[in-house]
Amino acid sequence: MHKIRENLAVVHQRIDRACKSSGRNPEEVSLLLATKTVSAENIKIALQMGETIIGENKVQELKEKFDALKDIPHQTHYIGHLQTNKIKDVIKYAGCIQSVDRLDLAQKLDQRLLREGRSIDIMIQVNTSYEESKFGVSPLGAIPLAKEIARYDTLKVKGLMTIGLFSTEREKVRKCFQLLKRIQKEIAELNLPGFDIQQLSMGMSGDLETAVEEGSTMIRVGTAVFGSRIYPDSYYWNEKAAVK
Repeated sequence: MHKIRENLAVVHQRIDRACKSSGRNPEEVSLLLATKTVSAENIKIALQMGETIIGENKVQELKEKFDALKDIPHQTHYIGHLQTNKIKDVIKYAGCIQSVDRLDLAQKLDQRLLREGRSIDIMIQVNTSYEESKFGVSPLGAIPLAKEIARYDTLKVKGLMTIGLFSTEREKVRKCFQLLKRIQKEIAELNLPGFDIQQLSMGMSGDLETAVEEGSTMIRVGTAVFGSRIYPDSYYWNEKAAVK
C-alpha cells in the first residue's frame, strides 16, 4: 500500500513538472492507471487514494475484476486490441473504448449498441510509430476512418490514442506524439457530428514527459505505479503477437 502511494505521488510530480515546463495546467492532464496483470486488490488501493480512471487490455481481466471494483467510483477504459467477438462483454464493463482502429469494428459496435439502445465513448487508435507489432489505423487512414465513424450516432468520439515508439531516443518518440496532435487538429477542423475530439491519450511510464510537452491529455501508466512486471512494456504492447 505504501509503495503504491509513493509511486502515485512520484508520477503526479512528474506530470506536474512536465506541465510546468511546457506552460500547461496540470488539471488538463489526467492519469489512467494501466492495470493489465494488476490484481483487483492493488487497483482498489490506488482508487481509494483518489485515482479515478483505469484501463484494461484484456476482456477476461475486465470481467474478473469488475465485481471487486464496482462499488468504488471510477471510469473503466478498454485500451487493448478489440476483437469483434468480444464487443458484447467490453461494452458491458467499459465506459470508453480507446482502441477503435478499423471500420468493421465500428460497424459491429454500432450494431450491438443499437440493439441495446445506447451509445458509448470511443477514441480512434492511430499507429503513429508505423510498427507492425502495434495495432491502430495508419496515420493516412485516420481521417477517412473518422469520416466513416461519424455516420454512427452510437459512437461518441472523444479523442485519439496512440502508443509511442519504444525507443530511448526521445526525439523519435516525440515525432509520434506530434503526429497524433496534427491528426487531431485536422479532424477537429472537419466538425464531424458526434465528435468532441478533445482527448489525446498518449504517453506511458517511460515517455510521459515528452507526451505532456506535445499535448497529451491522458497519460496511461502501469509500471511506474504498480511496479515492474515480468516483461517490459514493449512485450505487453506487442499486441499482434499476443493475439496469434
